[in-house]
Amino acid sequence: MKERNILAGFHTEEDASKAAEALRSAGFSIVQIDRIGQFPGDGNESIMNPISGEIPSLGSMTLAADFPSGRDASILAAANPDASGMADRGDDNLNRNVLLTAVVPEERGDQATSIITSCGGMV
Repeated sequence: MKERNILAGFHTEEDASKAAEALRSAGFSIVQIDRIGQFPGDGNESIMNPISGEIPSLGSMTLAADFPSGRDASILAAANPDASGMADRGDDNLNRNVLLTAVVPEERGDQATSIITSCGGMV
């Protein structure tokens, strides 16, 4: 039996959860939700005080990212417009950092895609 892999981006985990529940109630069993991002790590777990001078990099402070790979990765992250706060994010297709993944039978792929887009997902 052929299968189709569907990857869809959502703005919020709540919207992705609604889509996952709708897919499961329609009979699709392989559905997964993950958070994705441009930079590694889960974010800062503590409040950082920039006055203390104990900040590893601008990227780690403003992007809530972990950069264990070294100084070069930190410099590249600091050069990102998101780190400075000067980025315009007016496009609705951006900032979809919740990923819904579904594996469905090929013949029911259009049905699954329709369910996902009706819940606000972008396939």
